[in-house]
Amino acid sequence: MKDNQKAHWDNVYSNKTSEEVSWTQAVPQTSLDFIHGFKLSKSSSIIDIGGGDSKLVDFLLQEGFQNITVLDISEAAINKAKARLGEQSKLVRWVVSDITEFKTDEHFDLWHDRATFHFLTRESQVATYLKIAGNSISSYMVVGTFSENGPEKCSGLPIKQYTEDQLRSRLQKDFEKIRCINEDHITPFQTKQNFLFCSFKKQGVN
Repeated sequence: MKDNQKAHWDNVYSNKTSEEVSWTQAVPQTSLDFIHGFKLSKSSSIIDIGGGDSKLVDFLLQEGFQNITVLDISEAAINKAKARLGEQSKLVRWVVSDITEFKTDEHFDLWHDRATFHFLTRESQVATYLKIAGNSISSYMVVGTFSENGPEKCSGLPIKQYTEDQLRSRLQKDFEKIRCINEDHITPFQTKQNFLFCSFKKQGVN
């Protein structure tokens, strides 16, 4: 199953341009707005889950963040990002892994996930993800998923839609919700996908 997932995403990123996939953003403004709200230092440890070929890392580097990790199941996606960034790619830690198999001793000040969590459709996957996140996050988390008004599939794969209450409930063991917003993502094909973005802080963080 996991090998099939990896093969699927490697095939997508090997054979499609950024203008041929629905999730492309020229500027990941909503993610940046949430991140700016945390007032993080430039040395803060940030991980982008499912970051792949996303341009979030480009903007974080431009803003001077010095401790960035990008994780994606697809090596092809990461190679695209490295090629785009050129020499700057050496400033980033790149991890090729299914998030449910991610092992780290590091604690991240910020965990960012736009559109990975909603691909976890089995309870065992969700439970593993939440355990890894709970153990790895020291301060903040931003999660973007398809909302109840969003698509039911992405890239031909089923996803799980979330309401604000459902997302808060799933994360409440280790995290306290800060705020949530809904937004329409306009795809390169000029269609709309409704997302739910929520920020959380680790229990005990002031």
